[in-house]
Amino acid sequence: MRVLLAEDDAMLGRATCLGLMQSGYAVDWVTSAEQGLAALDTQNYDCVLLDLGLPGMSGEECLRVMRTQARYTPVIIITARGHVEDRIQLLDEGADDYLVKPFDLDEVAARVRAVVRRAQVGDVGEEDVVHGPLTLQPASRSVLWNGRHVALTTKEFWVLELLMRRRSRTVSRQQIEEALYGWGEEIESNAVQVHIHHLRRKLDPRLIITTRGMGYQLAPAQMLNSDPGVQAGGEAA
Repeated sequence: MRVLLAEDDAMLGRATCLGLMQSGYAVDWVTSAEQGLAALDTQNYDCVLLDLGLPGMSGEECLRVMRTQARYTPVIIITARGHVEDRIQLLDEGADDYLVKPFDLDEVAARVRAVVRRAQVGDVGEEDVVHGPLTLQPASRSVLWNGRHVALTTKEFWVLELLMRRRSRTVSRQQIEEALYGWGEEIESNAVQVHIHHLRRKLDPRLIITTRGMGYQLAPAQMLNSDPGVQAGGEAA
């Protein structure tokens, strides 16, 4: 899951980035609204954390521009202003949530999860998603295989969720990397292959099909319900 943070306070920006990354998010950090809008032109984000007191264009103006341009990425406002009137105005103008500084970093991560789940209603959303013997529970970030809970790391869960959300399409390695890692994060050349390997090992070797030169896709549900036989994706990624 990829988050854009627009915050000009260096100390708060670093702390928020670190907290979100420790929760498994990929984070891109900008220090102005103009940089944020430029980032939105080049990258798909699951959520924007938007400070109101940015230099130049304010966060409020940035939010108005986003909604005027039909950018519907969920936005959580972060600000030192906590008056009810301010919150009502920003929610009416298209904000999805509101956090008053100082805030708890665990709460930030939870708020991001909540607004993203709401935005995904009709796709993955908060409802359980079933694909053959596999059940994904976005609200609790849990995975069941044939009714048995399977422990996944945060990034393994994000990879599986991405494949579930796009199960009718092949997802490229680059698309997975963009969803998992922020700007400047070191990415091992085989990081995605390692996550795919672990998912196959923990769930079923047939679960994920590799299309050479294109990417990965979930195997058809009926194949996973059938006798294992020949492995669909193999262990090589």
